[in-house]
Amino acid sequence: MQKLNKVILYCRSGFEKECAAEITDKASQLEVYGFAKAKENSGYVSFECYQEGEAEKLIAKIPFGSLIFARQFFAAGDLLQHLPTEDRITPIVTVLEGVIQKAGTLRVEVPDTNEGKELAAFCRKFTVPLRQVLRDKRILLRTENASRPVIHVFFIASGCCYVGYSLSNNNSPFHMGIPRLKFPSDAPSRSTLKLEEAFHIFIPYEEWDERLVGGMHAVDLGACPGGWTYQLVQRSMMVQAVDNGMMDQKLMDTGQVKHYREDGFKFEPKRNNITWLVCDMVEKPARITELMVKWLVNGWCREAIFNLKLPMKKRYEEVKQNLTFLDEQLKENGVNALIQAKQLYHDREEVTVHVRCIWGTKVPE
Repeated sequence: MQKLNKVILYCRSGFEKECAAEITDKASQLEVYGFAKAKENSGYVSFECYQEGEAEKLIAKIPFGSLIFARQFFAAGDLLQHLPTEDRITPIVTVLEGVIQKAGTLRVEVPDTNEGKELAAFCRKFTVPLRQVLRDKRILLRTENASRPVIHVFFIASGCCYVGYSLSNNNSPFHMGIPRLKFPSDAPSRSTLKLEEAFHIFIPYEEWDERLVGGMHAVDLGACPGGWTYQLVQRSMMVQAVDNGMMDQKLMDTGQVKHYREDGFKFEPKRNNITWLVCDMVEKPARITELMVKWLVNGWCREAIFNLKLPMKKRYEEVKQNLTFLDEQLKENGVNALIQAKQLYHDREEVTVHVRCIWGTKVPE
């Protein structure tokens, strides 16, 4: 029986080093040690643990939502190579036998790279016979079950794959860790998909009717031409759009948007019942973080989603430094908040951060 001694993490191509640094950091905090292998532009990272059983410990103990650069992670065995074309299924089943029983879902996936896309059609076809064999072996349930572990078969080349599993309560629910969103034809810019994806990633769908409600008031700093404002308007919110540029006329015609031609760093809200603050301004991460601290400490909003544009080097360190500063400043000022951060599929050289204030804006005396 093969041991699952690795954690495989999917990431954006070009951010393998950041993903590797992050998993190494998180593992060491749990006193789990190993080494990360990160091939540039491969779209994934392999972290090999020194001790048996620790890969499975990591996928259970590291909250998936705390990982910034990983789109998905799962415990896996050694790379299966040179799979025979006449029978790729048996070696995969052999890895899973004795490791997992009655999994709820099978995902056959590839890296989000050009090479990976070339394998996608094969993976779709291969899923059907593999699923049937796994069901016959009782490794996989007959019907999908979202509460059971997920089997991952991750092809990095035609005859090479990693095989293992993730926990359904601590993974990404999306195939390849990517929400499939369609660009709205009437949106003023493609940046609208960043905010839509952020809602999917950071807010449980069952809470949308409570936290993304029509009639709420929102502020969009650096709004023009209105990609992020569009998402708020679609949810029937009233928006203060702040930018010296021009807003999309169709958004202005809704009557839900008031445009303030002001500097987003100097703007102060014109009312005290703002639920959402969103911000996608191009500025140094530290300056954006300081601006968000001001809004949250002053109690000017309940929730915030904003982007941190990353430097060319030490990107993980930069993000970690800004998130630490944000957390420390909120605590020092008595603001009880939940902070999440993720490099989204629709992000490029940036990370999206979500902050939700709990119990109003101040920790009760």
